Amino acid sequence: MSDTIIRQMRVEDIDQVMQVEAVSFGTPWTKDIFVNELKENPYAVYFVIEKSGTVIGYCGLWVIIDEAQITNIAILPEHRGKKYGQALFHFVINQAVALGAKQLSLEVRVSNLPAQNMYKKFGLVPGGIRKNYYTDNFEDALVMWVKL
Repeated sequence: MSDTIIRQMRVEDIDQVMQVEAVSFGTPWTKDIFVNELKENPYAVYFVIEKSGTVIGYCGLWVIIDEAQITNIAILPEHRGKKYGQALFHFVINQAVALGAKQLSLEVRVSNLPAQNMYKKFGLVPGGIRKNYYTDNFEDALVMWVKL
């Protein structure tokens, strides 16, 4: 991973982020949503992971007072299973702590066991179910959280 860096997302990264988004989610966010998150949302901070200068993944974080929420995290399919997601998630958790968060939560598809297993490595535990949370197929979301 010596050729990778993790840094704060910039507007000029959005086109590459959209490529990650398109292959990762059934209902991808639009470019306008990302622009709004970066420019208008005072609670949002987003990060990208680059390999050899190309964005291979990203993660979004909201911090409101002392609570952090992961909005989304994705890695290009050809780079999954190589610990890039773990490196990015670890970095973002540290950023949440630096921004004053005392706990962190996220939603994950109940069917996404690889992601759930990764989150458990960071101490996240199931906290409940959001019924029919995902609009593409009405799958339930598992809410996971951890005290930081």
